[in-house]
Amino acid sequence: MPVHIIQKTPPKVQSTSGAIRAGIDRPGMLCSFRIPGAWSCAWSLNIQANNCFSTGLSRRVLLTNVVTGHRQSFGTNSDVLAQQFALMVPLLFNGCRSGEIFAIDLRCGNQGKGWKATRLFHDSAVTSVRILQDEQYLMASDMAGKIKLWDLRTTKCIRQYEGHVNEYAYLPLHVHEEEGILVAVGQDCYTRIWSLHDAHLLRTIPSPYPASKADIPSVAFSSRLGGSRGAPGLLMAVGQDLYCYSYS
Repeated sequence: MPVHIIQKTPPKVQSTSGAIRAGIDRPGMLCSFRIPGAWSCAWSLNIQANNCFSTGLSRRVLLTNVVTGHRQSFGTNSDVLAQQFALMVPLLFNGCRSGEIFAIDLRCGNQGKGWKATRLFHDSAVTSVRILQDEQYLMASDMAGKIKLWDLRTTKCIRQYEGHVNEYAYLPLHVHEEEGILVAVGQDCYTRIWSLHDAHLLRTIPSPYPASKADIPSVAFSSRLGGSRGAPGLLMAVGQDLYCYSYS
C-alpha cells in the first residue's frame, strides 16, 4: 500500500460544562450538561429513545433527554467504559470494567430488575462495543487483547479475532460491514485488519513512529475516501502527522 504523508497540526479542543443552557457564548453549541466523571457516551438514533444520549459513569449509566433535560439513572456494579444504542430495537449496550456487557431495555425504565435485557462476559475490562447492522451480533474488545463476535440470540461467542495487543489501554474497534473488515490499533502501535466473516488477519501495518504509549495511532477507514467516487482507504493520525493508505 503506498503511503502519503501530510503535515498537519491538530486543532485544540475545548471542553464544555455547566447547567443546561443555550450556547450563546459558544457559537454552534446548542446546550451543555454538567456530568461528573464520564467514561463513555453514545447518541441515540432510535425513534423510541429520540433526542437522548447516554453517559457511562462510575457504577452508573445516565440517560439524558436533550430537549426536556429529563434524566434516568441505572445503577451498575462497575465503571461503564463503552456504549452503543441499537437502531431497530430500544436497547442500549454497555461494556464495563468488570468485563460484563449488558443491554438496557429502554422501555422498562429504571425500576426493578427487568431493564437488563442481555448479559455477556469477557475476562477483562471491555473497551469497545459495536453492534452489527442486522443487530443480531455484537463485536467487543477488552484490555486482555481479546476481540469477540457475540450472537445476541444465543448469547454465545461465535468468533474470535486473533493478534490484537492490549494490556490496559482504552482502544476502539472499527467495523466496516460494507467492505467486510474489522480494524483495530493495538497497544504495540500496529494497525491490524481482519476479515469480518472468517476472522482471517488480512494486513498488519506498523506505525510510522517508534512505538510508545504516547503515540498509539488513531485510524479511520472509508469505503470512498475523498467522496462518492473515491476508493477505499485508511487514514492514520500519529503525533502531528496524518498518513493515507490506499486499500484494495
